[in-house]
Amino acid sequence: MTIRVVLADDQTLIRAGFRLIIDLAEGLEVVGEATDGAEAVRLARETQADVVLMDIRMPGVDGIEATRRITTDPALDGVRVVVLTTFEADENVLAALRAGASGFLSKDVDPDELLRAVRVVAAGEALLTPRATRGLIDRFLAPGEQPPPAVPPELKLLTDREREVVRLAALGCPNEEIAERLVLSPLTAKTHVHRAMTKLGVRDRAQLVVIAYQSGLVRPGDRK
Repeated sequence: MTIRVVLADDQTLIRAGFRLIIDLAEGLEVVGEATDGAEAVRLARETQADVVLMDIRMPGVDGIEATRRITTDPALDGVRVVVLTTFEADENVLAALRAGASGFLSKDVDPDELLRAVRVVAAGEALLTPRATRGLIDRFLAPGEQPPPAVPPELKLLTDREREVVRLAALGCPNEEIAERLVLSPLTAKTHVHRAMTKLGVRDRAQLVVIAYQSGLVRPGDRK
């Protein structure tokens, strides 16, 4: 099955370089190119894309708003967004993750890493590890700073065990380590993670980590 990719970037050379890499790879195909966010959303719908590689800074509708439109549209439930950035330490990357992006890539990413990223996200996994997400958030929420006041009301739906699982996931623990710490089987730990994601309405662990910080379950500077 071919993975269908939409490229969204207002720089022609960036799109051309990524298209060349992707189209030469087995099982991947670029099905559309967009120069702004509105066009990216339209192409995601028209081409039935699996993955959108989304630049953040584009004219008109930017990548953050385009990501939000894609991830909140039930008709685009299967589409995953990977944010492209020049600088990983970009506060807009965090905003894109909050908007529903499944991860981020530097624009100077190696070809092999780009292809791996597309395949990982298309398979429904988060591109970045919880540890990488935590590192990003740590850079923009100084130790001791209070988390954003908006707490998802869905958090109240979590059981005590699910809250603990979310906390450990946000601290970078894989399912196997969560299982060991809570004396559970790996399958049970995985089930708790997925139930928490369903209750919180998030697509993958990247958003789960962000919610953990926003809600105060985890604070900058916390460690495993």
